[in-house]
Amino acid sequence: MKWQRIPLGPLQTNAYILANSKKECVIFDPGGDGQKLMTILRQQGLTPIAILLTHAHFDHIGAIDDCLAHWNVPVYIHEKEKKWLRDPALNGSAYFIPGQEILSNVEPTILPKEGEFSVGDFTFGLFYTPGHSPGSVSFYCRELGVVFSGDALFQGSIGRTDLPGGSHDQLLDSIHKKLLTLPEETIVLSGHGPETTIEAEMDSNPFLNGF
Repeated sequence: MKWQRIPLGPLQTNAYILANSKKECVIFDPGGDGQKLMTILRQQGLTPIAILLTHAHFDHIGAIDDCLAHWNVPVYIHEKEKKWLRDPALNGSAYFIPGQEILSNVEPTILPKEGEFSVGDFTFGLFYTPGHSPGSVSFYCRELGVVFSGDALFQGSIGRTDLPGGSHDQLLDSIHKKLLTLPEETIVLSGHGPETTIEAEMDSNPFLNGF
């Protein structure tokens, strides 16, 4: 399997494509620029089988309908944010980009509880990592040694917690108990910015020092 990072949308949110040898793929957080994403998928001959959302803030969901217009695939989300796709007030677009509200009328598929989660030939460790938002999750691919952390953990930083449903203490607890327990060489694929590793963030992330 191979992964690739594709910054999309007005906030350059990292979408990720994870593909297998059969040219099937899953898409994480298609945040915008739907036509750009479609072009990349077509050029590489990839067929999506699912969209996986780490959470449902507007900058992570903007290209969902573009994807669904070409491929009828399930959209997986945590139960606590299942209404966010249809509600610009909940997903934040009503406040951050008024007049350009982002929504999708798709009926999402609710993710299972924490543990092993599979879709097609792709298997992940599913972690509930709230704090940035109430339904934030992370997907750990043991085979590749990567974790798709959404906006929980960044290189040298952590997700903002001043948005509705956010909690600084809860986010630190999520990072400490879920993400920092992964092997230190695990590559962290964040919702914004470059990749990092668990070891690097344990050693130098100023927000985690002393926690």
